[in-house]
Amino acid sequence: MNLRKAEEKLFNILMRIAACIIFGSLFAISFTILVKGIPNMSWDMISKTPSGGFYLGKEGGILNAIIGSFYLAIGATIFALILTIPMVIYMNVYASPNSRLSNIVRLCLDIMFGIPSIVYGAFGFVLMLFLGLKVSLLAGIVVVGLLILPIIARTMDEVMRNAPKELKDASFSLGATKWETAFKVMVRQSLPGLATAALLGFGRAIGDAASVIFTAGFTDNIPHSINDPVATLPLAIFFQLSSPIAEVRERAYAAALILTIIIFGISLLSRYLIKKYSKHTV
Repeated sequence: MNLRKAEEKLFNILMRIAACIIFGSLFAISFTILVKGIPNMSWDMISKTPSGGFYLGKEGGILNAIIGSFYLAIGATIFALILTIPMVIYMNVYASPNSRLSNIVRLCLDIMFGIPSIVYGAFGFVLMLFLGLKVSLLAGIVVVGLLILPIIARTMDEVMRNAPKELKDASFSLGATKWETAFKVMVRQSLPGLATAALLGFGRAIGDAASVIFTAGFTDNIPHSINDPVATLPLAIFFQLSSPIAEVRERAYAAALILTIIIFGISLLSRYLIKKYSKHTV
């Protein structure tokens, strides 16, 4: 009995220490970005594109990077969803519970999840050279879409696997087809988790730099087609922090603050969707 109490006390202390480390790290990061970002924030920063020499300390803003990040993240998320939704529905509705193909797909997704983003960028760069393509928004969308595909797919897969099996069995017993069961029962039941998975992928896409530095390029302009290069907030922060000019390095914290606010907004939106659509689930 004393041993059990000692174990509970030990794990309680370890949990508190871990919680303090997590909250402390989050507070330190947020505090640093706020303290250094707010003084360097201005209307020009979010409403103007870089003028000549912006990264050398001249006037301008990062509107191109803000819009470019949304273009890239939205495109990559849509691309990943197009590949993910049929895959997940097949594994959880059409395939047998212990399907070998489903297990192989899940293994491949787990392996893809562990591959560093810089490797995806290098793969995209080699593929572009092989196909004779140039850096562009399209190339960035494809590479980032592949990067976030395992995140979205495995999250959606787990959500649908945890849906009550009785709902699927009841649907089949009432004469529903697999197509009707998939979209009218399984997808509806898993909707909060599916939306969260998509937003997780979007948040990962909008904050990644390594996979786009070789494929999407960088530009001071807002792209007008998918064949144009595109700027992103993570790369804008990287280039600003790499500047030898102190003023430009300080501006990087304002860009980091903008990116943090976007990620925070995505997190709040995912929680709102979970709360809103949970009423439609069993």
